[in-house]
Amino acid sequence: MKLKRVAEANLPTPFGNCRIVGFEELNTQRDHVSLIFGDISKNRPVLARVHSECLTGDALFSLRCDCGFQLEEAIIQITTQNSGILIYHRQEGRNIGLINKIRAYALQDLGCDTVEANHKLGFKADQRDFSICADMFKLLGVNKVRLLTNNPKKVQMLTESGINIIERVPLIVGRNPNNTKYLDTKAKKLGHLFLK
Repeated sequence: MKLKRVAEANLPTPFGNCRIVGFEELNTQRDHVSLIFGDISKNRPVLARVHSECLTGDALFSLRCDCGFQLEEAIIQITTQNSGILIYHRQEGRNIGLINKIRAYALQDLGCDTVEANHKLGFKADQRDFSICADMFKLLGVNKVRLLTNNPKKVQMLTESGINIIERVPLIVGRNPNNTKYLDTKAKKLGHLFLK
């Protein structure tokens, strides 16, 4: 186990009330949160989204990516089902950090795609560790998941970490003229699936 459950409270949102649960990584003290909507205690698969932090997309309304659109749509789908989990995975910019993500944006402005920009900055295409999210599911008592994602590597890493992903639920939203190259790169170079 790479983290511990450290805090919990009620959180009213425009989508409905939920419980926010805070987790802390044991080695780094980095924190992550889960939003729990409705009752997830029944022995049935839980609709869930593992959403990687994207300050620019989630909070600043950037059109360079599809992150903010995915975050909102995931919460809508979860609340429509009356139960589910949103894990907010605090590994900004595929875990290169906010400032390096801005540097990657500058390289993209010069013609690089998102993978080329990460490589020019000395990073892998994707440095995230989804096994931390598997630990969050386990600490919440969840092991059967219907995962809202387009990323088969996320499914693979969670499965290898002991989470039973019984269904990948596509989350295809937010394509616009500003992020077409980004989404095409995610499909061609990172293997993301954009078919329903």
